[in-house]
Amino acid sequence: MARRDTAERDPSSTVNPVAATLDLLGDRLTLALLGHAFVSGTTRFNQWLELTGAPSSVLTDRLHSLAAAGVLERSPQAGSDRHEYLLTELGTATWPILVCIWSWQREWTPEGAWQPDLVHDVCGHRGPAVIRCGSCHSVVTTHDTDIEMDAAAIWTVTSGARRRSTRVPAGNTASADMQFNAVMEAIGDRWSGAITGLALAGARRFGEFRSALDISPTTLTDRLARLCVAQILTHPSGSERQYRLTHRGRALFGVFVFLIRWSTQAYPEAAGPLRILHRDCGSILDPELQCRGCDGHVDRHTARIEPMLPHP
Repeated sequence: MARRDTAERDPSSTVNPVAATLDLLGDRLTLALLGHAFVSGTTRFNQWLELTGAPSSVLTDRLHSLAAAGVLERSPQAGSDRHEYLLTELGTATWPILVCIWSWQREWTPEGAWQPDLVHDVCGHRGPAVIRCGSCHSVVTTHDTDIEMDAAAIWTVTSGARRRSTRVPAGNTASADMQFNAVMEAIGDRWSGAITGLALAGARRFGEFRSALDISPTTLTDRLARLCVAQILTHPSGSERQYRLTHRGRALFGVFVFLIRWSTQAYPEAAGPLRILHRDCGSILDPELQCRGCDGHVDRHTARIEPMLPHP
């Protein structure tokens, strides 16, 4: 993915959709709640409490945040004074993000065998999908795209409050397939998410990251080191402080393009700080999932997420 900077604008003039999306969805517990909603149809507080093992106060906070963002809708339960939380249209639009995260963890983490499996009901194929362009239906990777980036806007990922990405306490009933620990190295921290996204956009040098993010050298060094330890970036000796994506890092392409697509759906009135262009057809990339078995379109109406057997 090659980068092009566009004209500057006032970064304080509007919300940064990508930053706000990372704030909302770059959280273990939030992803677990959405995952259980898709896989198990979970809608009730007590069900999520049992499945995640999260403290009730933290769970309440996340559910309220998702409802306030329009991802979940709080609805009275029939014949009860309690409520359930139902996925809205915006909530169901997070489905491909979850699919890409599960697929990445399945292929690139030791616990991958316990991640839910994507099953394409049309042809019966099981396994991760690929990303394709919604305009020309060609398969797309990082090498097939350019990114146009507002040079003055990306740094605003540092603005606003940031909740800590909650790690579910050890020894609880949370299922191993909903921990999302590995992917949190890339999206669970606003700085790390921005750095990984910039690397996917073609940034390589320490100075490029610092300039785009208006980040302190100490913080940038720390996050780059973390991403290297997580094997998302590599820093070869003698590379003059250049950082390159590993195969594991490049495989996060689908997660990020669907996060960016979702940010435009969640904040339609806000000008996004970047656009991804498909070089072959010249269109702004509207990503879709494609089955590796039959090359057909994969969405939540034609495919399902099938949970694996419980972890022994």
